[in-house]
Amino acid sequence: MPPIARRYDRPLPDTDALARDIDALRKELDGLRGPADLQQIRGFALLAWLLLFVGLAGSLWGLNPLSPILMALAASTRWMIVAHHTGHGALDGLSGVPKHWTSQGFARGFWRWLQWPDWIEASAWHREHNLLHHGYTNEGPDPDVVEAQMRWLRESRLPVPVRYAVAFVLAATWRWLYYAPNTTACLVEAGRNRADAAPLADSATTLRTWSPWTPVGRRLWLHSWLPYAAFQFGLLPALLLPWGVHAWAVGLLHAVLADILTNLHTFVVIVPNHAGDDLVRWPDRGRGKGTWYLRQILGSCNYHTGAPVGDWLQGWLNYQIEHHVWPDLTPRQYTAAAPKLRAICAKHGLPYVQQSVWQRLLKMLRIMTGQATMLAPPEQPANGEN
Repeated sequence: MPPIARRYDRPLPDTDALARDIDALRKELDGLRGPADLQQIRGFALLAWLLLFVGLAGSLWGLNPLSPILMALAASTRWMIVAHHTGHGALDGLSGVPKHWTSQGFARGFWRWLQWPDWIEASAWHREHNLLHHGYTNEGPDPDVVEAQMRWLRESRLPVPVRYAVAFVLAATWRWLYYAPNTTACLVEAGRNRADAAPLADSATTLRTWSPWTPVGRRLWLHSWLPYAAFQFGLLPALLLPWGVHAWAVGLLHAVLADILTNLHTFVVIVPNHAGDDLVRWPDRGRGKGTWYLRQILGSCNYHTGAPVGDWLQGWLNYQIEHHVWPDLTPRQYTAAAPKLRAICAKHGLPYVQQSVWQRLLKMLRIMTGQATMLAPPEQPANGEN
């Protein structure tokens, strides 16, 4: 059985005072948003297409490791930077921003195939990620709590090395095996109580979600699995057919390898953000803005920040604490916010957890395999709930 959870034992701050400081910093950050943010995200969108087609063209020279790596970086960039920040409304309100670069228009309709072709629908991502995950981080309705979703593996009788092997298989397939079904289920079942919003928590529910004979399964197959498979494994390799069947076959193999690499890359960056035996999991719903800020800080961690290439490869998700306090900021704003939010945490006696992505990956895997358990919340409520 997994170890018993330790309890968070540091004094909690006055949440009213915490909220005032965080809100004051937000007003300062709002002045930094401008046309350069739209240019940056559009630039990454163009970079993603460039990487994709350069990688695909590399197939003409035969099987090689660079092609799938470039194609994988393209997909990771589209999701973690372009889709993630635009979907949260990072560009909303900027003068002259076209509707398809706002949270309500991004990747909708035919723009999906120009902005974010992936296993995941933009509207389903908005429901699962923006509303449920961010609204209930590490609380019961959060559909992305690793400790809850992996309970079956944590409590299994499998030897630990086998559990790690299972974790690797899940990591290599998670965009289509986990995120596409989970986001689709949250969208289709949006009328249900939010407390029922973690659809993949047990194997029976998972199988119903995959079945094409259920409402969730039909949407999953028709709007996620079949369309993206046709794009990634049909259309892209077919572009190489003028150069012969061999070029097509190499392109298809590169497309398959690229999808696996994208899964591994995004899994390593995304999943550890809220899992570890030094982050708090909450059994109840918090009340008040200050308490919400407190829970985002105690339930999130940063990776190393400040290096341009490192920020790109980590999709600016290495600024996860800042992102969860202010989900709708731009990457440029997160870079400016990080040292100032860290100072606010120090002022109020709050931990600001920051380690390398590899350290956090190990901590997450220990949660996933049942070797460690998330922190239990403090016994006393936060002061000054507003």
